[in-house]
Amino acid sequence: MLVDSHCHLDASEFDADRDAVLARAQAAGVSAQIVPAIALAGFSKLRGLCTANPTLHPAYGLHPMYLAEHLPGHLDALREWIDRERPVAVGECGLDFFVEGLDHDTQRMYFLRQLELAREFDLPVILHARRAVEEVIVTIRRSGGLRGVVHSYSGSEEQARQLWKLGFCLGIGGPATYERARRLRGIVARMPIDFLLLETDAPDQPLSAHPGERNEPARLREVFDVVAALRDEHADAIARATSHNAQRLFGLPS
Repeated sequence: MLVDSHCHLDASEFDADRDAVLARAQAAGVSAQIVPAIALAGFSKLRGLCTANPTLHPAYGLHPMYLAEHLPGHLDALREWIDRERPVAVGECGLDFFVEGLDHDTQRMYFLRQLELAREFDLPVILHARRAVEEVIVTIRRSGGLRGVVHSYSGSEEQARQLWKLGFCLGIGGPATYERARRLRGIVARMPIDFLLLETDAPDQPLSAHPGERNEPARLREVFDVVAALRDEHADAIARATSHNAQRLFGLPS
């Protein structure tokens, strides 16, 4: 059994066939999914979806790529949601210096406030760090008292070591299935398994075998197969370890 540690199953891309997508995931051995929010407007839909499906576990946060949808008051609303709903994590939050037009200082303000909420409620954080891994590391080190995952990890091996020292996991998904991703595949092959989480980021980040297609959580099995091949370890051991890591970080039932 596997845990998809990052899947946007609430996205509109799944509105037409969400039940079938869930059934395929369960048939593929995906026993649980962490579903992180991206903006306040989607919180209610996410809560309803996770309430109706016990294999889905919500996280609430304000994503850096959606600054146009955020207002400073949404941080107060986010705190109320976390206090009332007790999600498994705060997120998706973080920094994105890849997309042009996203004000860096505004991103930093939302990021810092969400780290404060994670510390206040003793919750892990689900971090987005694109072209911003070094600043994310510096920020969480300065903040202290945090734990979580950098999803869809894209940094260097040295940056990965710094994250492990801080107690942070790496989320590994579709990008690792591409042979050209040599640096990432090397990190996956050598990293301590205690910090490894599997993810799809569905509907985004299609796998190498499915270019241009909508991604879905059932394809976590294919990510798992690639990780197992890269690490040259028994598949059962990797499945147990990665599922245990997710259960430990997010407080999921065994």
